[in-house]
Amino acid sequence: MAATAGGGGGQLWAVSDLHISYPENRELVERMRPESEDDWLIVAGDVAETADQIHWALKTLAGRFARVVWAPGNHELWTHPSDTLTLRGVARYEHLVDLCRDLGVLTPEDPYPVWDGPGGPVAVAPLFLLYDYSFLPAGCRTKEEGLAYAHGTGVVCSDEYLLHSDPYPSREAWCRARVAATERRLEEMPDDLPLVLVNHYPLHRHPTEVLWYPEFAMWCGTTLTRDWHRRFPVHTMVYGHLHIPRSTRQDGVRFEEVSVGYPREWRKRPQPPGRLRRIAPREDERR
Repeated sequence: MAATAGGGGGQLWAVSDLHISYPENRELVERMRPESEDDWLIVAGDVAETADQIHWALKTLAGRFARVVWAPGNHELWTHPSDTLTLRGVARYEHLVDLCRDLGVLTPEDPYPVWDGPGGPVAVAPLFLLYDYSFLPAGCRTKEEGLAYAHGTGVVCSDEYLLHSDPYPSREAWCRARVAATERRLEEMPDDLPLVLVNHYPLHRHPTEVLWYPEFAMWCGTTLTRDWHRRFPVHTMVYGHLHIPRSTRQDGVRFEEVSVGYPREWRKRPQPPGRLRRIAPREDERR
């Protein structure tokens, strides 16, 4: 299901992992501006950990860009001790969807909007898929073996303590339900309409190959989506989470990691922090 909307003469931008609990990152969001009144912005998760911070960031951006499209990251789904919102699991996610709708921000629960500006038309499909521990460390055959290995190295995602799956029995069960429902929805899309798939985690494992701590890949996606970039007419796969902003290609399909990351990470990079990544038009499509 897609909703048609004109993109005018603007551009389609993307960013993720804003992490505005850091004052330096909040300042980056305060400085983010479109280049034209027709620009859209994709926000691919990890805005913040508390509902108030998420609301501030998305309200700020929605007031500047013609359209904002959000997909949740793991940090938004945390039931964090510093947050006055104590909802868990699906109830927390649904609360955030309502928050976004109040701001006019599109979510994975809304019709996919069609960017009809330069480089379009493309349907922008925000996804919420989670992970299922299938990106296992080398030599591990089960989730239990993978977690034991991770605990042995000291590299364990905070999700294990803060991201609850209620009412699902586990995060992987929630993941499987989300993947199945999203797959059915994508199968209903027109075959001739290119898709910008937006998910906090990459849909294929290859981006995790450069992780300094390979065991962290367990919290980075699912093998259930490993062929989606081939099965569906994907223009670009937009993701974050890894805090390694870069462009790659898999089977000829463009994968864009668009994260800002933590100040200790972006200070080491030569490019200015908080830069938005242009998704459409691509460089070879600009006039």
